[in-house]
Amino acid sequence: MVLDYQHTLNPQEIYDVVIVGAGPIGLATAIGLYKRGIENILVIDQTRAFRQIGRGLDLLPNGLKALKSLDINAYTAVTQPTLSNQQNSPTTSSAWSVKNLQGQLIRSIPLSFDYWFQKYGEGRVSIAWYELQTILRNLLPPELVKPNHRCIHVIDEPQLNCVRIDCTSDTSIAANPYANWEENQTSEENSQPNLDNISPTLATTSFRAKLIIGADGINSKVRQIIYQNTPNTAFAKPKYSGFAAISCRGITDIPQEIQTEIESNFLKNSAVVTINNDQTSVNPDCYDNVRMILFCRNGQFAYILHLPVPLESLQTKTETELLNLARQEIEKAGFPDSLKQLVSLSPPANMEQRPYYIHPVINKFNDTTIQPTWHQQRVVLIGDAAHGMPPFMAQGANQGLEDAFTIANLIAKIAKNNDWDNLQVIAESFANYEHLRRPFMEYIQSATLTGFPNSSPQQWQDYNQKVYTRNFIDS
Repeated sequence: MVLDYQHTLNPQEIYDVVIVGAGPIGLATAIGLYKRGIENILVIDQTRAFRQIGRGLDLLPNGLKALKSLDINAYTAVTQPTLSNQQNSPTTSSAWSVKNLQGQLIRSIPLSFDYWFQKYGEGRVSIAWYELQTILRNLLPPELVKPNHRCIHVIDEPQLNCVRIDCTSDTSIAANPYANWEENQTSEENSQPNLDNISPTLATTSFRAKLIIGADGINSKVRQIIYQNTPNTAFAKPKYSGFAAISCRGITDIPQEIQTEIESNFLKNSAVVTINNDQTSVNPDCYDNVRMILFCRNGQFAYILHLPVPLESLQTKTETELLNLARQEIEKAGFPDSLKQLVSLSPPANMEQRPYYIHPVINKFNDTTIQPTWHQQRVVLIGDAAHGMPPFMAQGANQGLEDAFTIANLIAKIAKNNDWDNLQVIAESFANYEHLRRPFMEYIQSATLTGFPNSSPQQWQDYNQKVYTRNFIDS
């Protein structure tokens, strides 16, 4: 089957910007562009219907400053629930503690908005991924956000001074909005979508735009497409970071003696606690040890184990095998009996695993340093699509918001000078984006993978000052 795109599109229907990915970063970028007068935009996402997916995330001072500079209304909508809760419960205080295996306190991090605001000039908000997505989506005209559009190809059309993006949509969505996308819908070796492999329930749609922003996450399809047949081909897909998580929620029926010991030694005065070998606080080489994030809510215990394990140790594992791996790792790490017994009580059905992937800012092969570009002609990558990484320093979403702020301002200058057709200006703008963002992302990725801020109280303080106290001036 051959589809004649030239007859399915009106050449006059060209967006200024199409954003691929309607997660918080893609939506924040759209809001920033819209606020700056660029209204001829579209956000597409492969999700068939917006639904409650994703876990919680922390918006820290640098991310909130970037969001405020993108649009004060977005900032207010995101922070207001936290501020209201704080006002309604002024006596409630909580902290995230870091303790060693003996329960001794290494560090205590207050979680209140006001504490962070007073210390760094902006607060801290814990929010569910879907809640953040919903807040931001509601700040855009609904017709500008289209789910059920899976990007399958991006094609430059120089004769029209634009880029065409081809998508598939599932016409059976009403029957099964949660179905998985069929595989093999495109042939990555070919320059055109393999439409013969597209299910009869899938319709092909195309859009044209002056610029494309890939905000489609760590497994970015846009990244894979623009890296094809280029020196960056080897970096099209993320690589395993060497770290993974095994988690369990809903642990109940814990013997009272064990529960009391865990609460008194580890959870006392803490909403959540990170437990690790205390050498982590003085020796970054020990960052490869097991770390447990532990919390108890509504009488149910839950934990996340961050493990430096080979990827093959997780793949195809059953829930019971994951539980056995968790037991094995905390045994090797020397965790106390109370925590080993807690893990042993984990319901196998509640066990989950999550490998952490990364798009390194800098890749080193032998003595060669390679920096995969984040742009190609009229297409640019932001957020996890450009530099995804594990969540250990809680900077994924925050750095994505910094990207959104930077790219929105640069595109606003292109629009102001009506340089949509000036490829040199576009190339310079995208190169400037990378120049502004790469050095800091290299620093953040290094902190994430090595844990060097934990080496000493001074290192921790220096990291916080460098990351959280920066100012974002909307120029």
